[in-house]
Amino acid sequence: MLVRRTADCPEFVAGDGTRLREILHPFRDYQFFGRYSLARAALPVGASSYVHRLGSDEVYFILAGRGLIHVDDETAEVGPGDAIDIPAGSRQWIKNTGEDDLVFLCLVDPAWRIEDEELLKT
Repeated sequence: MLVRRTADCPEFVAGDGTRLREILHPFRDYQFFGRYSLARAALPVGASSYVHRLGSDEVYFILAGRGLIHVDDETAEVGPGDAIDIPAGSRQWIKNTGEDDLVFLCLVDPAWRIEDEELLKT
């Protein structure tokens, strides 16, 4: 059994500008054999991730805070308990519109790879 404590995962700034902690990733963890990756992301008040697209399917699950999610031509308000399906190739970004950090899980399938992420001009 693999138990990964998020607090033990180092935080870094991801390519999309979010503060990220990789929790599970098959290319970085010899004990995890899934095809997906799982990370915890956070954005401070007023911040937005960079506009980007992934070559993998992605799900955001909001843990805390409030925000606006943009996927292609659609925009929705999101908050704790909301899950957002982001199909591969979608133009996407999220903005913190609340009064606290926006915190969410990112599930990417197949697992996130740098060569599958493209930053886009706004």
